[in-house]
Amino acid sequence: MTPETPSVDAPAASLPTVLCVDDEPNILSALKRLFRGKGWQTLTADSGRAALTLMESQSVDLVISDMRMPEMNGAQFLAEVCTRWPATMRLLLTGHSDVSAIIDAINRGEIYRYITKPWDDNDIVLIVRGALERLSLEQEKKRLEALTARQNQELKELNASLESKVEERTSDLRLANDQLKANFVTTIKVLSTLLEMRGGNLAGHSRRVADLARRIAIKLDLNAKLVQQIVVAGLLHEIGKIGFSDELLNKPVAMMAPEQLDTYRKHTLQAEMLLLPLTDLREASEIVTSQFERVDGTGFPAQLVGDAINIGARILSVASDFDNMQIGTLTQAKLKPEEAKIIITHSIGKRYDPTVVTAFLALFDDPKPEVARKEAVREVALGIDDLKPGMVLSRDLVTPSGMLMLSTGHQLDARLIGKISSFLRLGGADILVNIREDSIPAAVS
Repeated sequence: MTPETPSVDAPAASLPTVLCVDDEPNILSALKRLFRGKGWQTLTADSGRAALTLMESQSVDLVISDMRMPEMNGAQFLAEVCTRWPATMRLLLTGHSDVSAIIDAINRGEIYRYITKPWDDNDIVLIVRGALERLSLEQEKKRLEALTARQNQELKELNASLESKVEERTSDLRLANDQLKANFVTTIKVLSTLLEMRGGNLAGHSRRVADLARRIAIKLDLNAKLVQQIVVAGLLHEIGKIGFSDELLNKPVAMMAPEQLDTYRKHTLQAEMLLLPLTDLREASEIVTSQFERVDGTGFPAQLVGDAINIGARILSVASDFDNMQIGTLTQAKLKPEEAKIIITHSIGKRYDPTVVTAFLALFDDPKPEVARKEAVREVALGIDDLKPGMVLSRDLVTPSGMLMLSTGHQLDARLIGKISSFLRLGGADILVNIREDSIPAAVS
C-alpha cells in the first residue's frame, strides 16, 4: 500500500500537530473535517509504516491510530511510537470489542485513551484537546524544572565563588554576604515583575503587597527573619499565574465562571511547585500556598482554621486583597482605599484574622511608621542629569509603567547611568531617582 501524502489543515508551525492513522480513507476524511479549525494541525497516514516514515521528518504531538490495519496493527504501531517518540501522546481508535487487543495496546503502546467506533464528535474533540493540554502542561513543567535547575546551579556557582573569596579575604565576608542577599532579593523582584509585564493593572502590585505585608508584620512585632520571608512571599505570591491565559489573567475574580475560579485558586499550588526546589524559599512558599485559607475554615486548599493558618499567609491575604480591590483584579470595579478597608473589616473572623486586620487598620492611623528608619538612611531625589558614578539607590528604581530597573542599594556607575538615561528618555519619561545622601559627593550635595 502506497503511503498517503500528508495533508495539513492549519499551516501555522506553532500549532500542535495531530497525526491520524487509518487504512480507511473515509475515516481519515471524517477526522480531517472534524478537526478542521480546532486549533491544531492535522496530518494523515494510511498505515503504520507510512506514519512512522512521516514522523521521522515531521514533529508530531499526538497520534490517533486505528486498531485493525494490515501489516502493522494499532498496538504494534503505538508501541513503536512509544519507543521512538515517548513524548508523543497516543490514542487508540477501535471498532471492535477485542478486549485482549485493547489491553495489548495499553500495555505495549502506553496509550493515553482509547476511543470506540463509531465515535461521538464532541467526545473525540474533547479527548484530543485534553490530551494536547496535558502534553502542553508536561512540557511547561519540564521547561520550568530546567529553568529552576539552571538557576540553582547559578546560585551554587555564585556561592562557591563567594566562599573562595572569603577564604582569600576574610575581612570581606560581611560585604560579600550583604551583596548576595541584595542579589537574591533583586532576583525575586525581577521574577515578580515578569508576570506584571503581561497586564497593565498588575504593574507594581507585588511590590505594593510586599511592602504593605512588611508593615503589618512589623506592626505585629514579628521577628526579622519572618518579616523577610513575608516580604519574599509578597513579591512572589502570584508567580503561579505565569501560565494563565491573557483572558483569565485580566478577568476580575468576582466575574470568573466556576471552572475559571477553580483554575485561579490553584495558582497557589502551582507557585508551591515552582518554589519547591528552592530550600531558602520554603517558608515563603508555605505562605504563598496558604494565602487563600480563611480563618473560618472554608478556604483553600486545606480548610485550615484560625491560628492553624501561617501568620504570614494571614497577613498576605489582607495585603493582597486590599491592593487587588483598588486595581480591579478582585472586584469588577476599582475601589477606593476607604471602600476596600470597609470590605476587609466586614470580613473579620470570616476570611481575615481580627488581629491582623487591627494591625492593618492601625497603619492608617500612623501613616509614617518608619520615620526612624528614614532618618537613619537620609535620601535625596535627583534628576537623571544629576546622577554620578558611586551614588547608591535608597529605593527601588521603578519606571512610570511599574517595571523594576534597579533594586535598593545598587551602586551606580557611568554605564548604568547612561542606560537609565537612554531608556527613560526613549520612552518619554522623566523621573526622580532616590539616592542615599551619604553616597553623594560633597561637591554635588
